[in-house]
Amino acid sequence: MAQEDEIRYKEPEVIKEGVLVGSKALEKAPELEGVPTGIEGLDELFFTVKEVNGKLKQMPLGGIPKYSVFNLTGVNDTGKSLMVEQFAVEQARKGQKVAFITVETPANFVIASIKYRALAMGYDFSKFEDNIIMIDAASHTPLRENVPDLLATLAYAIKTYKINYTVIDSVTGLFENREMMARAIVRRVFNFMKKWYQTALFVSQKRSGHEELSAEAAGGYAVGHIVDGTMVLAKEMITSAYAARIYNANIGDLVRLFRIDGCRMSGHDTRTHFMEISETGIVKILESIGK
Repeated sequence: MAQEDEIRYKEPEVIKEGVLVGSKALEKAPELEGVPTGIEGLDELFFTVKEVNGKLKQMPLGGIPKYSVFNLTGVNDTGKSLMVEQFAVEQARKGQKVAFITVETPANFVIASIKYRALAMGYDFSKFEDNIIMIDAASHTPLRENVPDLLATLAYAIKTYKINYTVIDSVTGLFENREMMARAIVRRVFNFMKKWYQTALFVSQKRSGHEELSAEAAGGYAVGHIVDGTMVLAKEMITSAYAARIYNANIGDLVRLFRIDGCRMSGHDTRTHFMEISETGIVKILESIGK
């Protein structure tokens, strides 16, 4: 045993490349700018602060912060996949390349859904369909089960197609049945996104037992603690007069709610908002419930 310990011991090493003064770190820092999401009502919820005539003034960012990694979490049927599909369509139609990693549904089914989403948004998908690069981790087990294979494949796609935007639906599927590894897996994927300067959206599933409006997702708080920000989606069936009064709804109505649960890279609206999913599957963020 003593011999094994001797073999495993490694003298601590100083990694000088990991030490930076503030000015050097700032040289590599990106400018803060917004990325429009294609989701009505969402882009107005992010802002920055600038000095104008000696006073600080809140300025609209016009979208999620560029190079941010966001987590969209909620139970099933709350609109998470619809939102990331709208985001992918919006970037693709503007000529941007988007990597869409599908972990749970084969790529041919997902791209059909994205095509329908584009139609509902009023766009001709054939004009920009090749701007979306599908990575099918649902059909290829090594991509779903082995994170190094997935990241190597994504790096290949980024270099080949000059991709700036990445969607993973869902990141929860990467640690399915091995939630003890959730934090390590999400950290690795998050670090990859930062290294490659991606603006990324991760979908993560919540269990029905989780509190509706918490940022908790499968794997505990692993995802929310690592990413730059979290968007929480929830739905509530109105079953009491009290709830009907609060939400200005009728008993039996289904009320959808949306909240930004933190954003490290910019200011954001902290209120809970009503959310709507149209009959064609288009998500809109509406007024706050306190308005």
